[in-house]
Amino acid sequence: MACLARGPTVRLRVGVDLGGSKIEAIALEGDRERVRQRVVTPREYDATLAAIVDLVEDVEREVGGYGTVGVGIPGSVSPVTGLVRNANSVWLNGRPIEPDLGQALGRPVRIMNDANCFALSEATDGAAKGADSVFGIIIGTGVGGGIVIDGRLVVGSSGIAGEWGHNPLPWPKDEERPGPECFCGKRGCIETFCSGPGFERDHASKTGRVWPAERIAEAAAEGDEEAEGAVARYVDRLARSIATLVNVIDPDVVVLGGGMSNLPTLAEQVQLRLSPWLFTDRPMTTVVRNHHGDSSGVRGAAWLWPPEATRSR
Repeated sequence: MACLARGPTVRLRVGVDLGGSKIEAIALEGDRERVRQRVVTPREYDATLAAIVDLVEDVEREVGGYGTVGVGIPGSVSPVTGLVRNANSVWLNGRPIEPDLGQALGRPVRIMNDANCFALSEATDGAAKGADSVFGIIIGTGVGGGIVIDGRLVVGSSGIAGEWGHNPLPWPKDEERPGPECFCGKRGCIETFCSGPGFERDHASKTGRVWPAERIAEAAAEGDEEAEGAVARYVDRLARSIATLVNVIDPDVVVLGGGMSNLPTLAEQVQLRLSPWLFTDRPMTTVVRNHHGDSSGVRGAAWLWPPEATRSR
């Protein structure tokens, strides 16, 4: 991996979204997207680093500029060891990805959990633009989230702020106890109910039909009563779970992201079901669907560097 020579004049923010199946890179000039590229994710650490370096070099070469680099990963960096932890792309775990990438690229690199990048993107120029406090949640293969206050990410002393998916499902009903086993070693985590696999498992347990989430949603829209029941249970559980966030953080906006956010009218249905669980007489938090879709993660990675960082190079 060769270091990239400093480019000519255009100052960029380069964002990289390191996913389990693809790596995507974007170059922003100001808030304008100049170029985007993606490649398949290698399932090995050194090859992953090389793929990121190649992508950064390619997008900068195409624009004719030089940028700061932020990377969103499906895990987090321990503030104690500096190593990646809790990544479902397991070849990243235990690795010092931030200094390794920085050395390979010849510049500092900022690494952040992908849910935090999603939250930052939507708070900066997405569905929650202009809001003072934002909770961005990912409901997809897993459940995660990020907090943005006054335009800045809240990472927390342990680097786990926003990891609401590994709290227990609140106000559980008898049939929800003790809950499914979670990969974290506990039972009944929000993630086991509100992730895409959790939604599919719940439908299968009631019907015996092993369907993907998209098919369940389509069947519900067509009037299938069992699919409608699965969607209703999902909305109820998600509303209870989000209510705990509102009771603790009281954000202006909650932004829904991830594959499950594509359920029709999900944000509106959750909004309607929040009130009974909130410790207030007049709920002020708004629940909305994301604006940037699958691009939120990569855009948020680019936004990890403030505007002055590109001007000062």
